[in-house]
Amino acid sequence: MDATVLAQAFWIIIPVYTANATAVLVGGGTPIDFGKNWRDGRRILGDGKTWSGLFVGTLLGMIAGFGCSIGASLLRNTDYAFVGLSDFEGFPLMIPLLFALCFGALLGDIVESFFKRRLGIGRGVDWIPFDQLDFLLGALVFSLLISTLLQVAGLTASNWFLSTIGVWHLLILVVVTPFIHLTANLLWRHAKHRQAQH
Repeated sequence: MDATVLAQAFWIIIPVYTANATAVLVGGGTPIDFGKNWRDGRRILGDGKTWSGLFVGTLLGMIAGFGCSIGASLLRNTDYAFVGLSDFEGFPLMIPLLFALCFGALLGDIVESFFKRRLGIGRGVDWIPFDQLDFLLGALVFSLLISTLLQVAGLTASNWFLSTIGVWHLLILVVVTPFIHLTANLLWRHAKHRQAQH
């Protein structure tokens, strides 16, 4: 493994991280579960999962992905082309692929939240390692599904996921993502605590 693999892995996941982070920032409003309880008497998802967070987070993640796609295209004509950064198949195929990555990330977080509520784990309480990997796994699974559908439909010559994301990319992301997530959560809580003091 070399530095290019590390760069490729984080380049691909920028839209995912963006969607996951901004969903928290733009959240609020109507909860996805509409305040309903499951048959166990606990909330289905909780107030932390909202429609605005889902859709706006997905959109902002896709916008970040569009920027990455443009950046990768521009780098192809420079001395840094050897890094091999993905352009997500370029326009227009980057639209379904980036949607799959970003919406899949938030969908993974929603599924994890459902099981978290069933176990009685409160909102904001870390459920390690699931809280740190749910959005990553959701993004990977959903993007693999959409990549396969695009290939089967004859819209792409090869499967974008399988030709772009290798074993080393997956290992890097699975190992590093929890540390990034925990650090970001720590900083976020510290900032909110300081804000509450003023």
